[in-house]
Formats: sequence, structure tokens, C-alpha cells
Amino acid sequence: VDNNPALHPLWVRCDMSDPAGTTWLGAETVCVGSKVTGVKLYSVTCKDKKSLITLEELKQEHKKKHHPSSMGVKGSATFNLFGSTIVENTAIESKSSVTVDFKWSHVESIFEIPPLSSTATLNIKVASGEMRSPMFEMYRELEFLQTLADGLRTGETEWMEPLENTSAVNLTKAYLEGNCIDQATKTAERTKLKSETDAPIFNTFLERGDLDFVEQLWVRMRKSVTSYQDIGDCLKLVTEALRYGDIKPWIHRDSSSSLSKLILQSYHQQIDHVSLTGVTPVNMLLEMGLDKMRKDYINYLIGEELTTLNHLCYYLSTEVDLQEQVVRLRKLHHLLEIILTCRTFLALPYDKLFLLTQSCLQHYKTSPYDEEHEFKLQIKPALISMHNFRLISGNLTEAVFSCVHAVCCSFTHFSNGSQLWLLLWRETQYLMLPSCDQII
Repeated sequence: VDNNPALHPLWVRCDMSDPAGTTWLGAETVCVGSKVTGVKLYSVTCKDKKSLITLEELKQEHKKKHHPSSMGVKGSATFNLFGSTIVENTAIESKSSVTVDFKWSHVESIFEIPPLSSTATLNIKVASGEMRSPMFEMYRELEFLQTLADGLRTGETEWMEPLENTSAVNLTKAYLEGNCIDQATKTAERTKLKSETDAPIFNTFLERGDLDFVEQLWVRMRKSVTSYQDIGDCLKLVTEALRYGDIKPWIHRDSSSSLSKLILQSYHQQIDHVSLTGVTPVNMLLEMGLDKMRKDYINYLIGEELTTLNHLCYYLSTEVDLQEQVVRLRKLHHLLEIILTCRTFLALPYDKLFLLTQSCLQHYKTSPYDEEHEFKLQIKPALISMHNFRLISGNLTEAVFSCVHAVCCSFTHFSNGSQLWLLLWRETQYLMLPSCDQII
């Protein structure tokens, strides 16, 4: 055996499909001084709850090994609330996860339900772009915007598949001529019809009914352009219509894109010349998308009273270059992914969503974009209690105990006035962890 005292214990969880019902296989090094002399193997089987040691027996085992003068017991448990799941025997992998950690004193039994007196902390990690997310359509819109930004930065663009059968130029012509039914109206009508039958998860949380001319143009172009030529041709049609007074579109007062400024000038019959060559058309389209999506996010956050404009200044600033504006928009999008995941799938109340929003906003002001970051939120145990679990987590009720990672005890020693905290991991792992899938 290699003389390496730094080897850690190795425990492998098994599926209990063998006749003995093996739940864990373990290996630990045996050391004499600093020398590794061998490896101790463990095989843990467990049939049901009766196989578990009782809390009193566990205390006695601990006293035999450590001889404490007095002893305290603490419990902890972790539940998976959201993440990878199994639907009709098909595993649906997810990079998102929401777990809740419970910690409590006065443990009465092994695998007891966390009491309402325990502390509970949500650990939230959400990945953008999952199809079940309420933000999925907004994510696709953001991806197109990111494609434009990447093209400007690298000089190469991988165009997304168009969502419209009609070409971008023909869509723009029809929009300018007013010869087609406004797609925004049609979308609103479809959403209204669906809302009566669809579950809340499919509602479009960020849909606005006040899209101005530039925003509606962005919606059409982002679904249909497949080249730089498309962008230039579409914007040329718009600028010519403005210059000749063929259209008098309305825009939001706080619009900041270059095209919005041209529209404002058209109100006074004075339009600056714009050379639609090089990267100028792409810059203009990128500005249109940034402007529109920022308003979408503001509309939700302010409308739901989750924050104020003062707290959004960093994310809404147009003083930085376009690439940085895209980065900050992605941060804002990720924030919305987190908030809507917790609202839709966990039914968190307003006060907790408010605190989570403030935490995310503060984090991303000073930290880079990172979907692996785990946000933490203190909650009341009653929100995840076993009594009302069905109300807040739907069909997760049956899975809650099979998702328990560990219910452990920690013992406090008082010897000669000193306090030593020990987590009975090595000594009691084989006693406490095996039956997670059985105790339901």
C-alpha cells in the first residue's frame, strides 16, 4: 500500500438491488502512526427502518468510544426541492438545483422530520435556458442578442435558425405598410386564450402590451434575420420611410437606441444621415434589443415591487460599451431565472422573493456572471414542512424522503472545560445513511 496518509474515506452508494440489500460500500485506510498499513472495507445492508440503530443506542456507542463527560445532540437534513427528476421512468437532467438544509437541536429519533424550531436555508443554483423555465422564451431572445454581440466581438456569427418562414425584409415591408395583422396583438390573443387552460408555469410573466415601434420591429427582426445583409436591408427600409415621412411611429420617451433617436428627429423633419455599412446596422439592432429587454425586466421587477429603479442603475446604464451592457443584461436575466424558478416551483412568498432579489442584485454588482454560484436564503421551516409540503411543491411530496441526503447527529463534548464538536460521520455513517430510499 502506498504510504500516503492523506487518503480520504471512500463511500459508494448502492441501489439495493442485490439480495442482501446493500446500500453502501466503503473503504478506509488503516494507519499505524504516519504509515498506511492496509485498507478496511465496509459493506452496509439495510432492509427498512427497523434495521436502524436507535438514538439512545447511538449515544451509548459514542460514549464507549469517546467517554465524554456530557453530550449534546444536533440534527441536520438536506432535501432536494428542484433539479433533475424522473418522469415516466425517464430521467430529465438539470443543471439547476434548489436544496434546503435543516439544522436543529433536541433530536428525538433517527430520521425524524425536521421540527418547526429548526433553522432552514435554501441553496439556490439556477442555469439559464431550461425548457421548463418560465423564462425560456426570454432566454431565446437573449441568445439572439448574445449572437449579435459575439459577432461584433469576434467578427464571426453563427446565425440561429429563423422562427419565421417569411424573410426579414418582407416582414419589415409588411410592418411598415401596415398590410399585416399586428403579431403582438395575435400573440396577446393567443396568450389570453391559453391562460384559461394552461397551468401557471406556462404563463408569460414578462409579456408587455405596450411595445413601441422599435420594440415591435426588434421582435420581427430577431425571429427572421439570418445575415448582416438582412439587418442592413431592413434598417434601410425603416430609415427611408422615416426620411420621406411615410411613417410617424411612436416610441417610449426613455428609449435610448440610435433608431429611437432618428424617430425623434423625424418628428421635426430633421434626420441625421446614417451610413448603414460595416457594423453600424448590427450595432443599431443590438441597441434595439438591449433597450427592449431591459424594459421587459424592469416591467416585471418594478411591477412586482421586488426592487426600485435606484437599485437597478448598474444594470440599466448605457454609459458603458455595448459588450458590457450585454453582460449586465445577462446578469439581470439570470436574476429573473432565479426569482421565477423560486416563485413558480417553490411558491415562495413575496417577502422571501424580495430578499432574494436584493441579494442577487447586490451580488452581481461586484461579481462576474456565474451560473454555478449558489445563492443562499434563510426561510421559515414551515414553508418546507412535511404537513404542507404538498401545497408548496406539488408532486414532490412522494419524493421528499427519497431525496434526503443525510440526517446526522453531532455530539458536544465537555471535558476539562473545553468544547469539542464532532460530526459522527465515520462512526455512524453506516448506521444512519443507508435507508434514505426506504423510509417514506
